[in-house]
Amino acid sequence: METKAFQKIYTKITQITKATCSLQATGIGYEEMATVNGRLAQVVKLNGDNVTLQVFSGTEGIPTDAEVVFLGRPPVLKVGDELAGRFFNAYGDPIDGGPAVEGEEREIGGPSVNPVRRKQPSELIATGIAGIDLNNTLVTGQKIPFFADPDQPYNQVMAQVALRAKADKIILGGMGLTNDDYLYYKNVFDNAGALDRIISFVNTTENPPVERLLVPDMALTAAEYFAFDKKETVLVLLTDMTLYADALSIVSNRMDQIPSKDSMPGSLYSDLAKIYEKAVQFPEGGSITIIAVTTLSSGDITHAIPDNTGYITEGQLFLRRDSDIGKVIVDPFRSLSRLKQLVIGKQTRKDHPQVMNAAVRLYADAANAKTKLENGFDLTDYDERTMRFAKEYSNELLAIDVNVDTTFMLDKAWELFGRHFTKAEVSIRQEFVDLYWPK
Repeated sequence: METKAFQKIYTKITQITKATCSLQATGIGYEEMATVNGRLAQVVKLNGDNVTLQVFSGTEGIPTDAEVVFLGRPPVLKVGDELAGRFFNAYGDPIDGGPAVEGEEREIGGPSVNPVRRKQPSELIATGIAGIDLNNTLVTGQKIPFFADPDQPYNQVMAQVALRAKADKIILGGMGLTNDDYLYYKNVFDNAGALDRIISFVNTTENPPVERLLVPDMALTAAEYFAFDKKETVLVLLTDMTLYADALSIVSNRMDQIPSKDSMPGSLYSDLAKIYEKAVQFPEGGSITIIAVTTLSSGDITHAIPDNTGYITEGQLFLRRDSDIGKVIVDPFRSLSRLKQLVIGKQTRKDHPQVMNAAVRLYADAANAKTKLENGFDLTDYDERTMRFAKEYSNELLAIDVNVDTTFMLDKAWELFGRHFTKAEVSIRQEFVDLYWPK
């Protein structure tokens, strides 16, 4: 990075911790970038003239007389159509061997869109995964997380959603990806011939964890360009927000801030909200929808990260392995899309809400039957049929490897109803039964 004439240069560091260093400096802005001994850093705290910088790659070996150069700006991303099909690191530099992107510089991490400039989300986003489209339909401008155990194939699910979702641009923000994960995304996108609409910002496990904090802002700055300037439908996939929050806790703990619940910083809610609130539907067209993965440490859904996430987002998609069919499904009981009623039965077929409710009710009856069985009670004929239905429903509709459109999903549900139940047991409005009950 070349220094320019007007840049402020200092050589007297007053304090060094594992991740930060402090010095006296004037006229410095919050979140401004700097180099310390040639290493990239960012202003994380201002107290009068006392400036604290977070050094991304750590402070080891930095002397107290190191040269600190302030760059006079927060991190920026050059935006333009050339971003499409490319892979970048947390600083927005290409990591795919291609040329640097030319375009307009935009500061990352700006404010979210003023609520009066937003439109009520109203457009369906189809993913092809029935556990989502049938039971927990997504809407453009929504923010929703996948809650998953770390050993579940959530990166595969995210990649599938990226390929199937009806969106103009898909932006992947990968935080703490293993090299295998990174190459997996790259190969899947490449082989599907979908690279031209996918943009990826990646921080792998080999990069400093603190760099993860830049990834969501980079991804969302690119998203805002395509959604606002280009009026495109943009889907942002962030994985994994737990690793993002861990990086926040590393920084705050090293700065000796007093942690709140689960060693997370007290600002966790606003740190996450700053990201999730970028989801928006613009009145003139163009939208940003955010799907984020939050891994649950040993399945703990009450941990601070999912807990705060659940407050901010409009529902969650819960992945679990179904022992009856040996596949990962989108759990109908623990998943919820709070905006689905805005589109189901309106932009999908009229029978959608009734079919969804009937299927989940019968699935719940099967869960009760299973409990009876485990406790040694006799099963009724109806119990037996609900259990057979649940197994086929899981295998043919809820499993994440099923890729069909909503009309097919609804027809398949009707087929399962007809196979296992009477019309009275399913109890759906007569007009729909007349139209769709299998002949």
